[in-house]
Amino acid sequence: MRNLKIFLIFFLVMTIFSMSGVQLQGADKKAVKKSSQININTAGVDQLSKLPGIGKKKAERIISFRKKHGRFRRTREIMKVKGIGEKTFKKFANRIRV
Repeated sequence: MRNLKIFLIFFLVMTIFSMSGVQLQGADKKAVKKSSQININTAGVDQLSKLPGIGKKKAERIISFRKKHGRFRRTREIMKVKGIGEKTFKKFANRIRV
């Protein structure tokens, strides 16, 4: 009986630790994800060119558009840049931020 109590206590403690570890791991992933995203309001040609479907010319267009019209308020506004449509945007939507 005593062994059963010890086992149950051990099991409960391990369950609590594993649950808290999952929560921390999820929070860490969000922080890493945000830091690995490219800010389309400050990125240069080299950074923008790393996005799928964006080459040097489109990166230069993004920067020209930004200089002419000001900062992007939403990531979807990047589709106003010539050559970036819905399909291209979907390729990199989760990799950019404003």
